[in-house]
Amino acid sequence: MILRSRATGRAVAYKVFYRLPVSVRRRLVRLAGPKYVVGAVTLVRDSEAGGAGRLLLLRQPPGHSWTLPAGLLQRGETPVVGAARELHEESGVRLTPEQLRPAVPNALVHARGWVDMVFEAEVPAATTTLQVDGAEVFEAAWHPLDDLPRLSRATANLLGHYGIGPQAGQPTT
Repeated sequence: MILRSRATGRAVAYKVFYRLPVSVRRRLVRLAGPKYVVGAVTLVRDSEAGGAGRLLLLRQPPGHSWTLPAGLLQRGETPVVGAARELHEESGVRLTPEQLRPAVPNALVHARGWVDMVFEAEVPAATTTLQVDGAEVFEAAWHPLDDLPRLSRATANLLGHYGIGPQAGQPTT
């Protein structure tokens, strides 16, 4: 009996909800639904590297560990455009959105309320100039995949999803 009344209550609530104007329904969903912060991350590999390959990493404040080129999307910005923008702002590497391809998986939803949209690209490190601002990013450098420097926890976890680094092959959190 309890299950039937709960189902009936939900049916009535949905019936009322769908009779509301679309603008009111959208506002209610925004108020009641989960909120996420969305960022864009780029895995940039050296197209000329042999062996395991090399990956572009950044050392940002406070400077104790290395991260990937990444940042939050601006309002209305598509993830691939945000990824290209952040890559250029943080490392000086200018790629068009068409030069970035979605990583697999492309979206990583984290338990703490943020989503990373991840893209990949390959560039020749020997002819790619890296330029940092010294404030947001201290250093940009290419690192061998089989000998990565100390990574931030978030970077190590993210790379683990792609079979890279110390978290590769471990259950993801």
